[in-house]
Amino acid sequence: MLGNILSRLLGLVRMQVIAALFGTKIATDVFVVASTVPTMVYDLLVSGAISAALIPVFTDYADKRDREELGRIVGTVLSVATAALALVVALLVLAAPPLVDILGAGFDQEARALTTYLVRLMLPSVLFMGTAGVLTAALYARQSFTLPAFSVAVYNLGIILGGVLLADRLHVASLVVGVLLGAMLQVAIQLPGLRGVRLRPSLDLSHPAVRSILKLYAPVALGLVVSNLGVIVDRYLASSAGEGSLAAMSIATTLVQFPLGLVATATSFAVLPTLSRHASEESRVGSRESIGEHPEPGTRHSQYVSTLRMGMKMILVLIVPAAVGLVVLREPVVQLLFQRGAFDPNATALTALAFLGYSPGIAFAAIDQLLIFAFYARKDTRTPVLVGVMGIFVYLAVALTLLPSLGMLGLVLANAVQNTSHALVLLWLLNRLVKGVVDREMAGFLVRVVAAAAVMGVACQGVLSVAQPLANSGPLVALLVASATALGAVVYVAVALVLRVGEVRELGALLLSRLRR
Repeated sequence: MLGNILSRLLGLVRMQVIAALFGTKIATDVFVVASTVPTMVYDLLVSGAISAALIPVFTDYADKRDREELGRIVGTVLSVATAALALVVALLVLAAPPLVDILGAGFDQEARALTTYLVRLMLPSVLFMGTAGVLTAALYARQSFTLPAFSVAVYNLGIILGGVLLADRLHVASLVVGVLLGAMLQVAIQLPGLRGVRLRPSLDLSHPAVRSILKLYAPVALGLVVSNLGVIVDRYLASSAGEGSLAAMSIATTLVQFPLGLVATATSFAVLPTLSRHASEESRVGSRESIGEHPEPGTRHSQYVSTLRMGMKMILVLIVPAAVGLVVLREPVVQLLFQRGAFDPNATALTALAFLGYSPGIAFAAIDQLLIFAFYARKDTRTPVLVGVMGIFVYLAVALTLLPSLGMLGLVLANAVQNTSHALVLLWLLNRLVKGVVDREMAGFLVRVVAAAAVMGVACQGVLSVAQPLANSGPLVALLVASATALGAVVYVAVALVLRVGEVRELGALLLSRLRR
């Protein structure tokens, strides 16, 4: 828990440093586009595989308590991933100029040349990020969550150090040095977690686990190709939406990702190994029933649904009030966190507008991640891919319709519509596949949570209306945000308890127990 909180806080600090050093100017736009290339490579070849294939397969070997075999398969996957990533990095170093011409179509020639240089400088970080991703999957499979959580923290720390220490000499390239440093630190901090597991490098593609991973990941890879095409189109459109649009969207995304990472990502990754085990048990029970055996009463045949519902409730009870609070307080929050140095009031207004466009999709994006993992736990990687392809077309249809009239706001609204439609379709499909995921009790729970969050939002708006005209300095803005947040939290908890949202009480008890420990 501490590692996840620290990671999210350092992610905010990272964006504060970038905003203070470069504002919403062309330098930040260039870095955003340049960092898109290694991010796409990592997402395509590693990130999607972690949850879709690596954790479910590694979990099977970790459950057998066979460290020798686990070390062999992890070493093999590391070797194969490194070889594949090295080849892709080499090819992209050569192909960087035409790729930048597409991603940064709205840039002038000087900005494109700088972006190309940064892309080539940053691409080697993918090798370290890929290694860190495989280590993360292995640790999650062993029910070890602490070091992976801190790995994100040290990645952010590397970028912070690069910007703070080297910006005067290297300008925006200092952030790229920080990316390289952060990626290397991700590997270094996780290796101790596999103490006792002997990693054996190998390129044995015939190993059953490797074949299983490739089989599970193939549909995901296809979906990620389509998804990355959507990212390319998004960058292409945003680079033409005016200077600062990419920077504002990136900073607003950081605000969106803070509650998502703190709540949805942490919960989803923590639940995934358990979901995988319950799904495997359910599959074995189904196989026994098909040959005439029947499970005894009280077995875990329905534990998959129970675990999934518990995860959904824990996410919603936290993410809905967080989203409402950030929407109401978006301008003072952006002002407090980012308005300094090169980040002026105009940048604050542009970023707050971008966040407002993203906000309708926050709760849906939170649930969406857990639903994707729920399919992965059942060894079903095709369904999320097909729904993801649908989501890209939804995004393009809305973005191309709204961009001419709304500019940047049209792009972020399209992203919100994409997240919403993706989550709703996945929820509908999963409820058809596994009965009981959504029922009247779950719907009533959601209504009570939304009602409590709405009352909280009114309370926060009241504080904002009274105090914002008086908040004309940094300390007063901080006092405004703190007082509105504190009042909102008290109101939300009180109303939720009155409405009998039991999960609020459970979370409070869990937090108290953690604090005592």
